[in-house]
Amino acid sequence: MKNLKLIIAREYNSRVRNKSFLIMTVLSPFIFAGLIVLVGYLSTLNRSGVRNIAVLDHSGLFENSFENTSKLEFTFLEALTLEEAKTIGQSGSYYGLLHIPEPTENFNFSNQPIEFFSDETPNVEIIQFLEKNLSNELTNRRLVINGVDLEKIKESKISVDIRLEDFKGEHTSKMSAWIKVIFGGVAGYLLMMFIIIYGNMVMRSVIEEKTNRIIEIIISSVKPYQLMMGKIIGNTLAGITQFAIWVILGGILMAVASSVFGMQLQPDVSANQEAAAMAESQMQTLIYEIMRLPLKTLIVSFFVYFIGGYFLYSSLYAAIGAAVDNEADTQQFMFPIIVPLMLGMYVGFFSLIDNPHGTVSVIFSHIPFTSPIVMLMRIPFGVAWWEILISMLILFLTFAGTVWVAAKIYRVGILMYGKKPTYKEFIKWIKY
Repeated sequence: MKNLKLIIAREYNSRVRNKSFLIMTVLSPFIFAGLIVLVGYLSTLNRSGVRNIAVLDHSGLFENSFENTSKLEFTFLEALTLEEAKTIGQSGSYYGLLHIPEPTENFNFSNQPIEFFSDETPNVEIIQFLEKNLSNELTNRRLVINGVDLEKIKESKISVDIRLEDFKGEHTSKMSAWIKVIFGGVAGYLLMMFIIIYGNMVMRSVIEEKTNRIIEIIISSVKPYQLMMGKIIGNTLAGITQFAIWVILGGILMAVASSVFGMQLQPDVSANQEAAAMAESQMQTLIYEIMRLPLKTLIVSFFVYFIGGYFLYSSLYAAIGAAVDNEADTQQFMFPIIVPLMLGMYVGFFSLIDNPHGTVSVIFSHIPFTSPIVMLMRIPFGVAWWEILISMLILFLTFAGTVWVAAKIYRVGILMYGKKPTYKEFIKWIKY
């Protein structure tokens, strides 16, 4: 037991005292927040500027259908053929050319369709805007011909804005589902990256000690199982330390954002007046919805699933590291480890968007090799505590079996040199 503690302390200190670890741990939340601001700014900058569209209307029906906006300006070309208009459109001063031919009877453009010409693929939103305006104008003209009073139709239109509220009387917003998808996705992605990064650290550490023949000296006083578990636990504690610092810094950033936008961190969500006031600002609504998430459950579950998932996968990483002589030989064994993690991400995202409590989501949130990711992605949508407990129990039972198998491979492979192992040899080593 004393040797195990020494190995854990050595692995933990070697990771935590590393300069790159300290720098990235402190700077990562600020870098992440900065990237969000930068992406938002670049998106706004990319959308800025006015795009000029030339319109050649041979039908004469759309003179008043296109009004200039802050992003689009329309220039109507008159007394020109299509080829002449194309030449002008290619001059460089226009984003594209919209050609409207003469319609057949009853405003039908099936024989000669409306076309948009441009040098590059046009923006989808712009095309949808043009289609909407064209469709509205043609529909209105057909209604007038059929004797329909457009003014009465306009007066009869009623806009409905559905107010979202759960059965407890708490106000929610329309962006709530996307916030849950984003938070669940970020939690699942972080967990996957933690497992891959720290699992590779364990594997490289084993390979390095084996290559330098230090391992032969170490196992003279330490059992191979203790050595493997010491490496796994030490790196696990380093990962938990890093995540804990991120949670603290993230909480500070959230508190600063809340104070800047004039919102309390723990609002009285039962008060409809306060909820309505919060909804007036998109940023306040965003923070409000974030604070309504089961953040405590998500954070605690992250720690638990990280420990279980990391122990499950890192034991396999350690076994692979012990079985090979260099990192290049590990590639053939990495595929079975990476596939379940990637599968968990894809299943999580696609099932969350459609139905976070559907059959596929529930099954994969209980399969131990995918549950750490999928269940974390489901928790923001509300998962019963007993379901989370069952998933964790299955994960830790599987982890116990995986560690036992990995220890068998580690015990034999750690002293094997000069031979590339195969899956058949792994099975033999397990039987020893």
